[in-house]
Amino acid sequence: MSAPHSEAAHTHAHGAHGTHGSGESHGTMGSYLIGFGLSVVLTAIPFALVMMGSLDRQTTALLVLGAALVQIVVHMVYFLHMNTRSEGGWTMMALVFTVVVVLITLGGSLWVMHHLNANMMPTPEQMSAMP
Repeated sequence: MSAPHSEAAHTHAHGAHGTHGSGESHGTMGSYLIGFGLSVVLTAIPFALVMMGSLDRQTTALLVLGAALVQIVVHMVYFLHMNTRSEGGWTMMALVFTVVVVLITLGGSLWVMHHLNANMMPTPEQMSAMP
């Protein structure tokens, strides 16, 4: 016969406070609602800025970009539960590595395209000399 399943064994297997042994948190209804509320606000503000059109295009674009960056952080913290404690810090290290690789790739691509544009395009004098 098998031993009855005890609550202590269940608590030990799944952790005492809704976490796994690696410090991973599942979040609460309150934290999900906070994340959802922040996401709604961070979506509504740029939408309102664009629809009202009261600011110049560059300022509006910078504010929309800023709200998007803040919303990425909100999603990572409240929905993906990324912090320095989860998975022994490896999720944060993976995020930092990914951001560095993306920045190097974007920066290098923009640098190459700029130099190709500057060095490969014919000058106005060359354009007028063409038949």
